[in-house]
Amino acid sequence: MTTFPTLDPELAAAVSMLPKGDFSDLPVARSAMNSLIDAFLAELSYEDAHLQVLSVPGMGEDPDVEVRFFTPEDATGQIPVLMWIHGGGFAVGTAVASDTYCLDVVRKLGYAVASVEYRLAPETPFPGPHNDCYAALTYLHAHADELGIDPERIAVGGESAGGGLAAGVVLRARDEGVIPIAFQHLEVPVLDDRMNTVSMTNFIDTPLWNRPNAELSWRYYLGAEYAGPSDSNVSIYAAPARATDLSGLPPTYLCTMELDPLRDEGIEFGLRLLQSGVSVELHSFPGTFHGSGMVVAAEVSRRGVAESLNAIKGGLRAVSRVS
Repeated sequence: MTTFPTLDPELAAAVSMLPKGDFSDLPVARSAMNSLIDAFLAELSYEDAHLQVLSVPGMGEDPDVEVRFFTPEDATGQIPVLMWIHGGGFAVGTAVASDTYCLDVVRKLGYAVASVEYRLAPETPFPGPHNDCYAALTYLHAHADELGIDPERIAVGGESAGGGLAAGVVLRARDEGVIPIAFQHLEVPVLDDRMNTVSMTNFIDTPLWNRPNAELSWRYYLGAEYAGPSDSNVSIYAAPARATDLSGLPPTYLCTMELDPLRDEGIEFGLRLLQSGVSVELHSFPGTFHGSGMVVAAEVSRRGVAESLNAIKGGLRAVSRVS
């Protein structure tokens, strides 16, 4: 692997212990990721939080969608909710992998979190995973009273592929005009199948995620009929960077990592949101790579989590309600 002079020393010391993340062999990639997550969660405590596993009706003929719904044990009244979408290149990962983060939101902010178990590609290409997430959002909004959440303070967020799914869901919510989204939270999002940025071109062997994986990921997600980056039929709900109109979207937090092929498409999307009149907090963390937050003890990882929580707190607290 190439040596990266700007790589954070704490992260560099841990790179060899992380999974290789080779998407050319999905069973192996899934097994490696699941084993890593199992190790992370082995001693996780669920005290001071209430977890329900909801079965949400799918859209049309789609199957039900499992949603891990977390609330504070002492929740009263209607509280804000973050609908969270896990990462994994559209093809790897599970909702349970985000439990640590979900519990942080619940415990430190007192908010609810709905973590979506969407179907994975290539077995279920677009629009299946997108529809699963939108079905979960529709359910949260329609059942806000019984779930104890505020229908006017719904945030949609995700990490990596989950960030791309979140951005697509928010675009659709804007276009359909039924569900108001208060805040959009995009962490290292996957946004553009065209892969024509400098970072996507240059970072071919960065840790955990690189251009070869990105190419496979998009082909898995967009399915057998996908004709490649020149395909004009790709939906903006699948690749949000293809949207020509970003106006009318909610306030947004977006972060990227310096040594991540996704870096530039994230920054460009944030700039385009700003240019469209959307309030945006945009941050690129130095010395980091895609998924470097797995090195939880690193100072930059701790800073990233703290900033993420503060952004969600500010984004949902800032909503003005009209009585």
